[in-house]
Amino acid sequence: MIIKQTLFLSLLFLSLGVLNSRAYAKEFDHSHSAFAQVLQKYVKDGAVNYRSLKSDPRELNSYLDQLVLVQESEFNAWSKNQQLSFLINLYNSSTLKLIIDHYPLKSIKDIGNVFKGPWDQPIVRLFGQTVTLNHLEHHIIRKKYEEPRVHFALVCAAKGCPPLREEPYIAKKLEEQFLDQGKKFFATEQKNSIDNDQYIIYLSPIFDWFKEDFIKKSGSILAFIQPYFSKDKVRELLKGNFQIKYTYYDWSLNNAK
Repeated sequence: MIIKQTLFLSLLFLSLGVLNSRAYAKEFDHSHSAFAQVLQKYVKDGAVNYRSLKSDPRELNSYLDQLVLVQESEFNAWSKNQQLSFLINLYNSSTLKLIIDHYPLKSIKDIGNVFKGPWDQPIVRLFGQTVTLNHLEHHIIRKKYEEPRVHFALVCAAKGCPPLREEPYIAKKLEEQFLDQGKKFFATEQKNSIDNDQYIIYLSPIFDWFKEDFIKKSGSILAFIQPYFSKDKVRELLKGNFQIKYTYYDWSLNNAK
């Protein structure tokens, strides 16, 4: 009898745990407020205070623990923008976790080895599995959503990346955030600029590495980038046959000074 009662109670608690997990997933905070607290506290002008974050990672870890509770069936019921915001925030928060786990370091590329670099480390907890940043970006985000603007949002902890926002991506603001990210990225002349006299447009290597994404969306890279330049610069672009040259990509850590 005692054994039966113990077994019954064990099954009861297990069932309640599963139900609670499912309820939590259904009530997932799509404002990503826990991640907002991390970003507001440790990120400024695209730079991250990794030293302070490493000294107190509780909020970041708590947020990552929230994400891992989301089941794939629940995720599939969300809107496209909810899914995409979730995955971008997962990528960026997992990258922060990867950096502080190895901090101090000068570059994300210092992590791993010649056979298994930083993006091949199994660190991303998603739907009961642990996958790599490469898998998340290339086999899930790029493959499923075909949204090239994610390249303005996924931040690889390098100065050459677009800036890490001081707020999480959220579904109801995603279009606005994508546009703002693009404009901020193109406002940095070391990464993207136009030389009207020489008919040369200098672009980040991101547009070379993922050129098929941008061309598939807009027909050409020059057509894709037009919304992120001023009307005067776009008029100049439309006048001449501009040559694309790619700028230097700074892989040093986007560390706060």
